[in-house]
Amino acid sequence: MPNGGVVKSTRRVTIRDVARRAGVSVQTVSRVLNDHPDVSDATRARVQRAIAELHYQPSAIARSLITRSSGVLGVVASGFQFFGPARLLAGIERQATELGWQLMLRVADPSTPEEYDRIAAALIAQHVEGVIWAYPELSSERERAFRAQVETHAPIVFLSMEANPGDAVLSIENRLGARLAVEHLIERGRRHIGIITGPLNLWSAHQRKLGWQDALASAGLPCTELQVIEGDWSAESGCRGLRQLIEQYPRLDAVFASNDQMALGVLHAAHQLGLTVPRDLSVVGFDNVPESACFIPPLTTVHHDLFALGQLAVREMHRVIQARRAGKPAVVSPLMLRPHLIVRESS
Repeated sequence: MPNGGVVKSTRRVTIRDVARRAGVSVQTVSRVLNDHPDVSDATRARVQRAIAELHYQPSAIARSLITRSSGVLGVVASGFQFFGPARLLAGIERQATELGWQLMLRVADPSTPEEYDRIAAALIAQHVEGVIWAYPELSSERERAFRAQVETHAPIVFLSMEANPGDAVLSIENRLGARLAVEHLIERGRRHIGIITGPLNLWSAHQRKLGWQDALASAGLPCTELQVIEGDWSAESGCRGLRQLIEQYPRLDAVFASNDQMALGVLHAAHQLGLTVPRDLSVVGFDNVPESACFIPPLTTVHHDLFALGQLAVREMHRVIQARRAGKPAVVSPLMLRPHLIVRESS
């Protein structure tokens, strides 16, 4: 043994070690760990002191065998290079930690033929107690099969998709947010307003287009497909989108970009084309990313709290699971969070 040093054991500390150190039974330690009331204050303090001294970490696997619950929530998501999905996941993680849940994240890639079967198998194998679906809506036959397979094992809370009867769907009022954006442009005197949408196979992108249409129709202003460019949420598609809009609709005097990253691309393209924002072209985005206040000029945008939506999803799932454990019906209903407009210099 070099230098007379002490070799520390790498053996995992067990509940029996804690019981031996505290001078109590294993059952008493278990009661303390599970916050059972039938333990005296003095004994509880002695056990907690032994836990701290030994740096004991309860085994999640062992606890799940005792309680017959995994304590794990599955999360299916994608698109973390974009602001929205990243904020959703941050909210989910924060609330899950506060409520004592572990998360099992599965990143979806619909371009892979067996993707949904793989995800379903992984979730079921880990005995997740609930699934938060933070991914585009389940619409294809393959996606519906995934849902049927998972729902026999665990409830699902859906985020940002069209609500169906009986589903727990939580979302933002995307249509209202888009209407607020375009009505603001109209109030500023703009009459030829284009839109750069997100991928229109997504419910949220389609809803934002409908909000744009609502505002223009209500004001009796032009609303044609010449004023529409479909983007992919990226700044590059916003840049390309403005150039295409001006080419096919030269009277353009304002753009509603369906997220802030595309709005950034619009501002960049406007600068390249010699257009002054907002004198020649007003621009409004959607998301209120932290950087939007630092764009040149600072971006008018629609604020919606995706972090709060992620937290709400976990609380709803927690409520449903607790009701099921108690043998009670869990009533689920759609819930929509209202956005609001942040006015800055770009409009």
